[in-house]
Amino acid sequence: MNISPPVLSIVAPVYNEQGNIPRLYSEIKRVMEQFGDPWELVLVNDGSRDNSLQEMMTVHEADPRVRIVNFARNFGHQTAVTAGMDFASGDAVVLIDADLQDPPEVILRLVEKWREGYQVVYAVRAERRGESAFKIWTAKMFYRLIYRITDVDIPLDTGDFRLMDRRVVNAVNQMREHNRFIRGLTSWVGFKQTGVEYVRQAREIGETKYPLRKMLRLAIDAITGFSFFPLQVAIYISFVLGVLAVLALPLVVFLRLATSDAFLEGQATTLSVVLILSAFQFFFFFIMGQYIARIYDETRGRPLYVVADTYGIEIEKHTIPARVVAEVPSNRVTKNSDNRTDIEEGSHAIA
Repeated sequence: MNISPPVLSIVAPVYNEQGNIPRLYSEIKRVMEQFGDPWELVLVNDGSRDNSLQEMMTVHEADPRVRIVNFARNFGHQTAVTAGMDFASGDAVVLIDADLQDPPEVILRLVEKWREGYQVVYAVRAERRGESAFKIWTAKMFYRLIYRITDVDIPLDTGDFRLMDRRVVNAVNQMREHNRFIRGLTSWVGFKQTGVEYVRQAREIGETKYPLRKMLRLAIDAITGFSFFPLQVAIYISFVLGVLAVLALPLVVFLRLATSDAFLEGQATTLSVVLILSAFQFFFFFIMGQYIARIYDETRGRPLYVVADTYGIEIEKHTIPARVVAEVPSNRVTKNSDNRTDIEEGSHAIA
């Protein structure tokens, strides 16, 4: 089957989405029939432990426009999105989750704005269905916190669901930092951007891949990757404590000389103050440790992810600036009759 180069690449990271893959392909195919131009669907298997890979292979065999990148293990959602962008070859790239909470119909609205001249079109969640009040509240607080303290204007209530022009994709692909926050990176690069509101649907199959623990980790990555505010807070608090100490010293001396209050003679007040100051110190040690850990991550020089094999993609044809493809010695890439690219005697590590 002769396939024309895609105009639009749709990237979907997949982790334990058994049952959603056929539905995702069916919905995207239905929507793309209205698109009119060639397209591809790049599925990135992020170390799924269920039958997600088998379902992806099934839809690939039925439609070669479905391409698969299979990780050697689980590397995380943001890294899987990065891999999809690395291997996408369209003039524009759409990022979408595989759980169908982001309706594929919105893609056509994103494309419409792209054709009007916008280079980044992000989807804004006007309503979030099927989520608890606590989940909605924490997500809202997360987006507003990131918006206020980071150094870039990250739109409120937006996830990774967005369309990016090829120029934007190439710019983001050049940034190979390990602790990734894709929506922050796409805001940082600039270009002409706009938003499209939509209603986020309830998940029908499976469970959320972003519980509170992962949301907190993502928030830390976003804050430390785009802001020095936590380090600056330490300066502000130390200044306030210093001022309080200067003001309190003469007051304590006066009260000790002029009164006989028992609280000035005991150790409880002193112990409480020491414990409070120690708590502040350990908190700021934690903040400094987060920044230092990220520096350590970058200096180790490990690849962002390792590809075990691909289906429908020739790795050697995807050369992106600032991306290093390191092969284990004696590796060979072969092409099978089923259009699968096998990596023998090792895997590809992508920096």
